[in-house]
Amino acid sequence: MTENELSNKIIGLAIDVHSALGPGLLESAYKECLYDKINTSGISVEKEKPVPLIFETVKLDCGYRIDLLVENKLVLELKSIEALNDIHLAQTLTYLKLGNYKLGLLMNFNVLKLKDGIKRIINGTL
Repeated sequence: MTENELSNKIIGLAIDVHSALGPGLLESAYKECLYDKINTSGISVEKEKPVPLIFETVKLDCGYRIDLLVENKLVLELKSIEALNDIHLAQTLTYLKLGNYKLGLLMNFNVLKLKDGIKRIINGTL
């Protein structure tokens, strides 16, 4: 499955979770429920995936953690906040660059319609 096909499937599963739970919960609740929904659909998913940071002679084995990594190619960064801003986009793009991934989804579950809280982020450095 390509990144685009995978992202469409994941967005559908995320909408299912959001429709059942609604806005207003903590990020961790959405993360656990979406992780379970993806996992039970037969798609490979890792939660809190460590991303090493390497800079010259410095190596941090776990500089960052990706909320959910789907099929080892789609980064999901989940939020439950008032509004997404540039720092959230930058965070997701950093995960894409550090892990050499092509596509990420930044999802804010604290919205009335989840489609209004989803941003697709493409790693343009590949």
